[in-house]
Amino acid sequence: MQNAERPDPFIEDETGSRVSLFPDMHISGIGIEFERQARDAGFMLIAGVDEVGRGCLAGPVVAGACILDLDRKLPKGLNDSKKLTAKAREEIAEELKLSAVAYAVGQVEADEIDRINILEATKKAMLLAIASLSAPADFLLIDALHLKQSNLPQKAIIKGDTISASIAAASIVAKTFRDDLMVEYAIEYPEYGFAGHKGYGAASHFEALREHGPCILHRKSFRGVIQ
Repeated sequence: MQNAERPDPFIEDETGSRVSLFPDMHISGIGIEFERQARDAGFMLIAGVDEVGRGCLAGPVVAGACILDLDRKLPKGLNDSKKLTAKAREEIAEELKLSAVAYAVGQVEADEIDRINILEATKKAMLLAIASLSAPADFLLIDALHLKQSNLPQKAIIKGDTISASIAAASIVAKTFRDDLMVEYAIEYPEYGFAGHKGYGAASHFEALREHGPCILHRKSFRGVIQ
């Protein structure tokens, strides 16, 4: 039987926001409960999907996709990338690259973000990451978004990077990739300080925009970029 014909292994809770086989189930931290439910329903390659850089003024929006080996111990300290130090993210990312079944990133650049808007660019980056996985996913756990453009069975999980290990892993893969990219851009465009703020709207970034104007990496449709 094809994946699309399988019964949906999840149901929505009373708010319609968090999804679980068990409507009274409460998840308070990172784990693989959602992944286990999907595997119990017959899915084998469950990919977590998340994005970083959605709110930045410059640089691409980057999505990560990660299929964990659910029979292996999770990397120590695995969590939402925003809750980790840069050093912890780098260490966990390196471990994930060795232990995950597959991982990939997708990115959409500033000019396309301006053209199609940040929400559509985020979805496109996610689709690119999923398509780049060396082992094709058969189920998706996505942080907050639903990808109508994908025919894979999927569930959007609000704050998924805080309760799904696969989504947290995807967030770390995406964050470390994007941070490294912005450090490289800082060499080419030293006047903007990208190595420090990574393209976010820091005071020093706005000051650089006032002094130098935007460069090719800036999202000109975002407030504050064009003075």
